[in-house]
This record gives sequence, C-alpha cells and structure tokens, in this order.
Amino acid sequence: MLKKSVLFIAVFALIISCGGPTKQVSRVGVDTTIDLSGRWNDADARMVSEKIVEDVLDANWLYNWMGDNDEKPIVIVGTIGNKTTEHINTETFATDIERELVNSGKVRFIAAKEQREEIRDERLDQQSQASEETAKRLAQELGADFMLQGTLSSIEDAVDGKKVVYYQADMNLVNLESSEIVWMGSKKIKKMVEQSKLKW
Repeated sequence: MLKKSVLFIAVFALIISCGGPTKQVSRVGVDTTIDLSGRWNDADARMVSEKIVEDVLDANWLYNWMGDNDEKPIVIVGTIGNKTTEHINTETFATDIERELVNSGKVRFIAAKEQREEIRDERLDQQSQASEETAKRLAQELGADFMLQGTLSSIEDAVDGKKVVYYQADMNLVNLESSEIVWMGSKKIKKMVEQSKLKW
C-alpha cells in the first residue's frame, strides 16, 4: 500500500511539473517595438504622435503667427475620438502629443481641462486658507490660442488566417478665437497579421 502511495505521489508530481503552464518574464527597453496581436499599441502611439507634432510645428501657421506676434502661440490638446473597432485609450495618445509639443520649445502649452479644474479648486482654496502674500490670484490663467483635435480610425480586411489592419490618425489645429482650421494632417499605419490554422 505504501509503495502504491509513493508511486501515485511521484506520478502526480511529474504530471504537475510537466503539464502546467509556464511563464517567463523579461525586461525590455520601453522604446522597443513589440507587436504581439497586431492591434494599436504603445509603439504606434509614440510613432504617430512624434510624426503629428513634427508636421504641425513645421507648417505655415506657426511661421505666420510668429510673424504677427511677439510671443509663442499657446496650444492645448482637445478631444481625440476613437472610431476604430478596438478599445484604445486615446488619453495616453493625447499625453504623447502633449509631451512632444511641450518638449519642442516652439509653443507654449497649458494644462488639460481636468488638470485646470483641479488647479482652480486649489487656487480658490488658497483665497481663504493661504497667506495674502502667497495666495495666487484668480482669473490670471493663460487662454489658449489654438486647440489640436482629431480622431483615430481603422479599416480591417481579413481572410483565411491573414488580416490587414489600417490605422489613420487625422488631426487638425483650430484657432480658438475665429474657429479657423489653420492646419490639417494625418499619419497612417498598416499592419499585416498572420495567424496559422485559424480564420478570422
């Protein structure tokens, strides 16, 4: 009976050690492009945001503004809509664009709407809680001159385990005073995804 118990335990241990799922985790550089599913990912967001900002800052609207004014334009990023078939966190994409704009040094940039609301609450609280010398004044915010808005869209074509995914980011820059669109641009990404033995 003891031999059978020992044999059973040994076989059971062997089954667990051989048949269970294994997981391996390794560190990779944050700039490394890893595309596992073919869906929109961080590398796509980074590449598109860099290209969009490069194009918008190299366009005539900026040269025209600088020729008519003695200061850099103040820009804000508005809503970026998601018209793809995927769940995409467009706030992360917007943050990538904001970072590129701020770090360019070519424009001035104000906080996003949600951030401004928190800052206003703090400023209002200071009026009664902070000393008169350190309390920040009300109604002293900078007003943005331009808002960058856009949409992400996608088209898919699939047959017999092969799929082509086409992404397009369409962006436009709007003069907030006149509502004039002063710049329009787009960036496209096309991916080929193959999945053996399966159909989409």
